Amino acid sequence: MSQAPAPATRSASVGSMMAFAAMGCVQLGLAASIGLAGSLGSEGVAWLRLAWAAVILVVIARPWRLAFSRATLGICGLLGLATAGMTLAFMKAVETIPLGTASALEFMGPLGVAIIQGRGAGRWWALVAAAGVLGLTEPWHGAADLTGVLFALAGAACWAVYVLLTQRAGDAVDGIGALAISMPVAALAATLVVGPGVIGRMDVQVLAIGFALALLLPVIPFSLELLALRRLTTAAFGTLMCLEPAIAMVVGFLILHQVPRPAAILGIVLVIIAGVGATRTGRRDPAKSESSVDRPASSIAGTVDSHR
Repeated sequence: MSQAPAPATRSASVGSMMAFAAMGCVQLGLAASIGLAGSLGSEGVAWLRLAWAAVILVVIARPWRLAFSRATLGICGLLGLATAGMTLAFMKAVETIPLGTASALEFMGPLGVAIIQGRGAGRWWALVAAAGVLGLTEPWHGAADLTGVLFALAGAACWAVYVLLTQRAGDAVDGIGALAISMPVAALAATLVVGPGVIGRMDVQVLAIGFALALLLPVIPFSLELLALRRLTTAAFGTLMCLEPAIAMVVGFLILHQVPRPAAILGIVLVIIAGVGATRTGRRDPAKSESSVDRPASSIAGTVDSHR
């Protein structure tokens, strides 16, 4: 007689499914952004998505009704800066180096988190996934522009910080309240960098397309990632994120008829194996936060608990 999965196993499985769904939304969002990038530029599209995402999340979460401690607001603010840096740095990187190379370099961020914070088998799965990413993107082909490499590495650093802060914010704030603070900060930071140059090119059609893109990237995937990080360790989450190049390659093969090289096929196998291993070993016990931000703003604000 078969036994029902233990709650811990179910929690890890649900978290993995959320992470996988988030990656699918990211790929759809990137694919849908190609046409708009021709008129706004890659930075302009990134700014428009962040701006709309801020509006959407503020309307949904209504952060003014929630109670945040000063420490929690600080975490959310830093998360917003990391989000803006991650988005803008990656878009700058792909202007001068191939997308595959930029993706491989940026993935070093969550992989670094996975390797440093992983325990036992978690560290080995991260190394397997790292080998898979190299096989998928083959960054050793051709010379890479140094400026593009530096931007990609800056994006990797921001992504590593994003992973850590998202988990801490998710522990301290119920629902998506943390994103209702971090995303406006990200939009404001992006506006200061690229907003003034693209605001004049806005029209009703562009704004409508930007709204739809913001749902695909970042509103839905970032919300799913926040929820997934409540159920997975940062090591498991960082490893699962390495499935994203594999998803992109499968989409390219089925829709764009891009035949992968043998090394890329081997990379797909490696990251899938690492993803399965991370799912089995990456359960995270629910955080016991003292905060309750669903209370009215007059209630006592909680504190941020460590994710360990």
